[in-house]
Amino acid sequence: SAKLVERAQLPLTFMSGFSVAASKALPDTGLLSYGEMVEQVREICSAVSIPVIADGDTGYGNAINAKRTVKGYAAAGAAGVMIEDQVAPKRCGHTRGKEVVGREEAVARMRAAVDAREEGESDIVIVARTDAAKCVSLEEAIERAKIFHELGAEITFVEAPVNEKDMERVARETPGARLVNCLEGGDTPILPPARLEE
Repeated sequence: SAKLVERAQLPLTFMSGFSVAASKALPDTGLLSYGEMVEQVREICSAVSIPVIADGDTGYGNAINAKRTVKGYAAAGAAGVMIEDQVAPKRCGHTRGKEVVGREEAVARMRAAVDAREEGESDIVIVARTDAAKCVSLEEAIERAKIFHELGAEITFVEAPVNEKDMERVARETPGARLVNCLEGGDTPILPPARLEE
């Protein structure tokens, strides 16, 4: 599918954990290992010339593992890596029953991701995802996104806001670049790109 994205002349592609799991007939419940995912990153990056942002899930463990994930994805050719604050094993962002780690652990994970980029002298983009809106509160998700941005994450991603009002609030109250995930059957309303840019 990355080749199709490139052929459509889009500027980049995203390797999601959901898609990689589905390609192996598995659910998106954290069954794939770091080794399997980094190999998929390597294969996709070698197949296209556009930048690839790759899903690093929870970093596959604690802060030290998150650091390894960022360095490994960068070495495999990823232009960006998304690290999230769910507990392991993680779940798809729009499913029920997911949980997040405490704020302190989430911050340690994101700090490790940013440190890995700087230690590796890499320009890999850090996408910091929080699932706290669904598990704790929208307020907590916004606070985490602000902290992740302050730590050095270039893009923040508050997963699964449930309506346009919440989406507008996230856009208004979080700094920097933001990512939104709109999918058929998901919790977040599917809006046209022009509306999302507002």
